[in-house]
Amino acid sequence: MKEINFLILGVGGQGTILAGDVLSEAGMVAGYDVKKSDILGLAIRSGSVTSFIRWGTQVHSPVPPKNSIDYLVAFEPLESLRMLDYLKSDSTVILNEYKIPPVAVSTGQATYPAQEEILRYLEQNSSRIIRLNATQRTQELGSVKVLNIFMIGVLASLLPVSPSVWEAAIKKFAPPKFLDLNLKAFYKGYEQYVKAK
Repeated sequence: MKEINFLILGVGGQGTILAGDVLSEAGMVAGYDVKKSDILGLAIRSGSVTSFIRWGTQVHSPVPPKNSIDYLVAFEPLESLRMLDYLKSDSTVILNEYKIPPVAVSTGQATYPAQEEILRYLEQNSSRIIRLNATQRTQELGSVKVLNIFMIGVLASLLPVSPSVWEAAIKKFAPPKFLDLNLKAFYKGYEQYVKAK
């Protein structure tokens, strides 16, 4: 069973931790040994939130070594640059292109990098970038709060795990009153990339 290392990056309020929980649960149901580690910055102030998830036959540490991430899922473009040294040369990046400027940018103390600059760094450190405006897609579905599960849907379409396993994981963690919307978002993400391949 091949080891697979994941890194989810977002800001407070985007559901990074829940996405990591769903990814972890799906891996366990699929038969992998799974480890997870979350790092929360000033989450309530749109600070950085990081979730490492590892699937394998036997995983000893929740945090992978540098140059070992297979899949980076970035809910915000600037966040995608924070841990470039964890990416493998053949890694896949799933990038939400909707910007959420950090406090330093909104107060004029820093400048948000141009999209071309962000993409250049990602291209230098990975082999495939899947770009999409997941924020807009989930607004069209009815709520940007399901962005995390939409992005998990895109990731799931690349992995050897049945959609029914993902659905069970989502049912375990999604708030009951938002379950239908989360499942709809998952399948929209899943189907979008399957069609694009």
